[in-house]
Amino acid sequence: MHSTLIVARMDPGSQADVARLFKEFDGTEMPHLMGTRRRQLFAYRGLYFHLQDFDTDNGGELIEAAKSDPRFVGISEDLKPFIQAYDPATWRSPADAVATRFYDWEGRA
Repeated sequence: MHSTLIVARMDPGSQADVARLFKEFDGTEMPHLMGTRRRQLFAYRGLYFHLQDFDTDNGGELIEAAKSDPRFVGISEDLKPFIQAYDPATWRSPADAVATRFYDWEGRA
């Protein structure tokens, strides 16, 4: 399994709106087209954390391929009032908001 963690800024009190948008999006076949196995959203002191798990390491490639889908474009636009880039000066694409993993551990099943 492969995971990505997106970090951004989120307007306080907008968690319900953001959750609703993702619930609608995740109710379509889009997560499956992107290879998404699980999505978790977190908020902490004005920050937004979007943890996305994929079955394979090619999740980024599948997301890139899905970026032109009207549903992907739509949710990106719908989230703009609530989610802002962590560092607008350096942000060019969602890839600029992905945290770098520097440690990983898994227990035995």
